[in-house]
Amino acid sequence: MALDGRKAPILKIVVERFIQTGEPVGSKYVAQAMGNSVSSATIRNEMSALEEAGLLEQPHTSSGRVPTHMGYRVYLDEMMEQEPLTARERGEIDALFNVRNADPDQLLRDAAASLAELTRLAAVSTTMIPHTVTVKRVEIISAGRRTAVILLVASSGVIKNKVCRVDFELTEAVIRFFVEFANKQLVGRSLEEITSSYLNSVSVSLGEYARLFMPVFAALFDLVREINDGQYFARGTTNLLSYQELAETAYDLLSFIEQPQEMHELISGHSAPVQVLIGREASVAQLADSSVLIARYNIGENAAGAIGIVGPVRMNYARLLPHLEYFASTLGKLLSETYTEQ
Repeated sequence: MALDGRKAPILKIVVERFIQTGEPVGSKYVAQAMGNSVSSATIRNEMSALEEAGLLEQPHTSSGRVPTHMGYRVYLDEMMEQEPLTARERGEIDALFNVRNADPDQLLRDAAASLAELTRLAAVSTTMIPHTVTVKRVEIISAGRRTAVILLVASSGVIKNKVCRVDFELTEAVIRFFVEFANKQLVGRSLEEITSSYLNSVSVSLGEYARLFMPVFAALFDLVREINDGQYFARGTTNLLSYQELAETAYDLLSFIEQPQEMHELISGHSAPVQVLIGREASVAQLADSSVLIARYNIGENAAGAIGIVGPVRMNYARLLPHLEYFASTLGKLLSETYTEQ
């Protein structure tokens, strides 16, 4: 939206002041911020025009103005100047990952927890599996006479395992036979192809042994679904209880953030490297008074997931966006290293 004359700097001043204080911004403050080069009366006229354009609103007749969600959007798209991270801030984020668990899932949990602590907002981390991901290898490790650990490795580098009990003795010959059979049937197939129907058809070729191996097939199916569905972790949701503007919607908001499927759908519906959804832009009733900042990360050259923060619309976007982008970049590098090592 093109704003002529003084309207753009006035909107910028109002948004940034409201982000700082949470209080309506009056014409006197705007005049001072503009070096008293314009009278308060002229500024009030311009603010009224911005209100008519849907960019500002006046909570009370005698109060100053506050930005609308549309006002925030214009500010973000046309006026905001991001605050680059200092060397110290980059070092602080790097330090959060210095002691990391080699397990990718734990790394994603820790990333969400660290981001929530850093921003004092709610943080989420997700993995999103491309349709091209296939099974790379299947392994079975004996953990007892009738207990096995089923290991599934995907082409994306994700590794999952599951303990499985069977009704026969797991000799070396039996394990070798099934590993060869499973790899022949599954390796190279996409995760989406490996449905319960497909595994049932594969088990039929084992003839009379099909029933015995059903627990193993069931475990393999669970692992395929677990990888294909991706991972989702939410941390710091109770941080949002400290924001007065979210008090009335806090319960519904926190409940929504804790739901993996809904948040996956929200995040996967936006493919930009960095995305800001303000209020109803998310098309989710529970987020009507909130903003969601999302940054995607890569594992190697492949888009692999996203990390984001959820908080009140009145947040410091100029500071938070550079932090989030660096956080996502660092997370992607560490996950790439972890999968390479594995």
